[in-house]
Amino acid sequence: MKEEDILLKKLGKEDSFKVPDGYFENLTSEVMNKLPEKEKVVFKEEPVSTWTRLKPLLYMAAMFVGAALIIRVASSDRKSVADIDVAATEIETEVVSDEMIDMALDRAMLDDYSLYVYLSDASVE
Repeated sequence: MKEEDILLKKLGKEDSFKVPDGYFENLTSEVMNKLPEKEKVVFKEEPVSTWTRLKPLLYMAAMFVGAALIIRVASSDRKSVADIDVAATEIETEVVSDEMIDMALDRAMLDDYSLYVYLSDASVE
């Protein structure tokens, strides 16, 4: 603190930075006078052709036609279950008597619920 007191006594507490009188009053006008003149830019207006006006509409129409074709092709490849020809697949089946089925179920030792679960799971696949 001793050094600070010595410096304050030598220099004082006054602000050493000063602005000349009327500096900020004339500042704006002086800066504007020093700026160069701005050149005026003249734009040449070109006439808009019909193709330029129709181009976005034609592009959008082509996009919708393309999307419709893609959807149609993608949806036409799938065959429904009703369209599958059963005769073409020809699943071989064997006629089994009820007595054979009853004997097989008795030997399998399945109760009614277990048999139901087995048959319902097998039909899902």
